Amino acid sequence: MNALLDASIFGLAQREKSALLLTRLNELTARHQQACPAYANVLSAFGWGQAISYAELPYLAARLFKLARWKSVPEDEVFKVLTSSGTTGTASQIVLDRETAALQSKVLVKILQEFVGKQRLPMLLVEQPALIQNRSGFSARGAGALGLSFLGRDHTYALDEQMRPNWPVIEAFCEKYAGQPVLLFGFTFMVWQCLLEPLRERGLQLPLEQGIFFHSGGWKKLQHLAVDNPAFKARCREQLGLSRVHNFYGMVEQVGSIFVECEQGHLHAPVFADLLVRDPLTHQPLAIGQPGLLQVLSAIPGSYPGHSLLTEDLGVLLGEDDCPCGRHGRYFQVLGRQAGAEVRGCSDTFQ
Repeated sequence: MNALLDASIFGLAQREKSALLLTRLNELTARHQQACPAYANVLSAFGWGQAISYAELPYLAARLFKLARWKSVPEDEVFKVLTSSGTTGTASQIVLDRETAALQSKVLVKILQEFVGKQRLPMLLVEQPALIQNRSGFSARGAGALGLSFLGRDHTYALDEQMRPNWPVIEAFCEKYAGQPVLLFGFTFMVWQCLLEPLRERGLQLPLEQGIFFHSGGWKKLQHLAVDNPAFKARCREQLGLSRVHNFYGMVEQVGSIFVECEQGHLHAPVFADLLVRDPLTHQPLAIGQPGLLQVLSAIPGSYPGHSLLTEDLGVLLGEDDCPCGRHGRYFQVLGRQAGAEVRGCSDTFQ
């Protein structure tokens, strides 16, 4: 893990990165095989073991975390449990010990600093203050907001307890930091419904031209409103003055390993994480340009066997080491949820 922490976040060529990451992933497979009997049973049933390539890595379906509490640490070492509820009310439970929680926070900050720099900027969160008050257990929304809050200072919450814009607070923030770089964060659908739409209804714009905005989740609901990524960015430019808007892809089952959108609109795998695309029927790995189910890989999960997960998200690998933005490694696009898949948590489930 130290070799990955010391490496450039997006600077390694894919071949070099894959070798480093595969070593760590094999270590995690062995660790979880020893410490998690349910995971050991899965490996035995499928004849899985150590892998010599990504394609051979064992994987769990992300949905399994809704059916059981997978953990590889004793109960007295459980530091916190993250939950994410879908629309049916089924919750994933992700068990973290202190080591994994600290590693997740450290990695998340290192990834995002590649886009914002190391200076902590004043931060406006499109959230309500009560979201992250309970530190022993979090929803996916709370974990996401807390994780990104480490990048900022003077944390200001744009919404009140009824999820309505707190206009005096928003106006005070904009006035205090007028013409200065600031950081913004929110879940995509909530930003649209709780900030952008109220601004439009009032005919208002916010002067946040120097802002950097990270957002994620909730695209399924926005698709129903005919809002895609370019349309979302256009509204952010129009009503917030923002030119730097970065979507990112992640999930509570692998919190900390996030894939951030570059200036070209491509999602990038950092040195700590990677992905494959598999055929939805055969689960065979697919080549660049072929759409299928995303399998996400992460060096972080030491307290639960979540280092290799087959998601219910459809995507396509666009290339590796050759994105025009200059970042190395694999880059991809998410196409949406697999037909019949349950809607996940975060802003997808906010009503």
